[in-house]
Amino acid sequence: MDGMILEWLNLAFRWFHVVAGIAWIGASFYFIWLDLSLREPPQWKSDKGIKGDLWAIHGGGIYEIAKYHLRPEAMPKQLHWFKWEAYSTWLSGTGLLILMYYLQAQSYLVGHNTWLQSPGSAIVASLLFIAVGQIIYELLLRTPLVKKNLAFAAVLVVFITFASWLAHQLFSARAAYLHVGAMIATWMAGNVFWGIMPAQRKFVAAVSESREPDVNTALFAKLRSTHNNYLTLPVIFCMISNHYPFVYGHPYNWLALVAIGSLLAWGRHFFNLKHRDIIKPGILISAAAGMVLVAIVMGFTKNTTARESAGEQPQLTESREMQIQTILTTHCSNCHASSPTQPGFNAPPAGLLIDTLEHLTVVKTRAIPAINSGYMPLGNFTSMTDEERHALLLWLEEH
Repeated sequence: MDGMILEWLNLAFRWFHVVAGIAWIGASFYFIWLDLSLREPPQWKSDKGIKGDLWAIHGGGIYEIAKYHLRPEAMPKQLHWFKWEAYSTWLSGTGLLILMYYLQAQSYLVGHNTWLQSPGSAIVASLLFIAVGQIIYELLLRTPLVKKNLAFAAVLVVFITFASWLAHQLFSARAAYLHVGAMIATWMAGNVFWGIMPAQRKFVAAVSESREPDVNTALFAKLRSTHNNYLTLPVIFCMISNHYPFVYGHPYNWLALVAIGSLLAWGRHFFNLKHRDIIKPGILISAAAGMVLVAIVMGFTKNTTARESAGEQPQLTESREMQIQTILTTHCSNCHASSPTQPGFNAPPAGLLIDTLEHLTVVKTRAIPAINSGYMPLGNFTSMTDEERHALLLWLEEH
């Protein structure tokens, strides 16, 4: 019953998180597109204080959208504020983090041969990782570097690279990817809470009182919004990475995270320029070529590392098939069986059956990175030895 309650809570939080995330990302992408797509209005609109306008058609109707320099002639009674999309996404994501990685820390948060082997210490490290990351980002925003876009982006990439490496030393590989994503998502929610909303409140208060608003505050809020736009795709990648153990289970998983995330942000830059009628297809081509290069490099280093790690086969006292089956029975089939015996699992994770040699062969492309990285078994609660890992890897390489 406890396992079922946890599963239903997981489903509820995950569903709400996805819906809230769609709303937040949709609003973010829309307003960046809208702001960059505004064009100079005719003179009669300029005389009314309109800075730019846009005509669009959607859902069977034509829309006229206008942006004012300051305010309309009469302030509207209702003014919609875009904030709860961000807050609800962050709060539901935090709930998922607690359900999956704190309440089941030994299984999902603690990694194989990582610095932290205690669930309690791993949870504390998780909280500090996200909190310190947020503090560092806010401090960077308050340096002169923030006015130099390329330099600031380079510093962020360096910091995220270090954070990715550190996360893989502290947590399991799957949890490390999630934590880098959670850290960046916290930056994004913080941009709304600490920067965008306060700036908008000051702006509305000033124009309502016919005072000149602080231009620098408004520009800083817009900069934070632009940061969120570029950070969105890397965060989404981190959040769905648990479906791709061949990435987070790679020997250079921490570098792969940064490389893929950077290429996704670079690809996003193409669309931001396109909204301003600046078409540079070379950006998309180079981003796609970069992804192919990452895949090739990962494939080569993965195969090499797997063979090296599996090279020292222990002396077998039984037939190889019997030994591999014994390893599966001891370390895999408690979860990856049609009827798992491990508490908390009512069905095999990801629908993967790994209780026979035949089933193991079918899922070899997903099993190799999970075994090689030490991510499986979860938290290594069955105490799989390095010799057993090597034997499994060697058998998989040959089949």
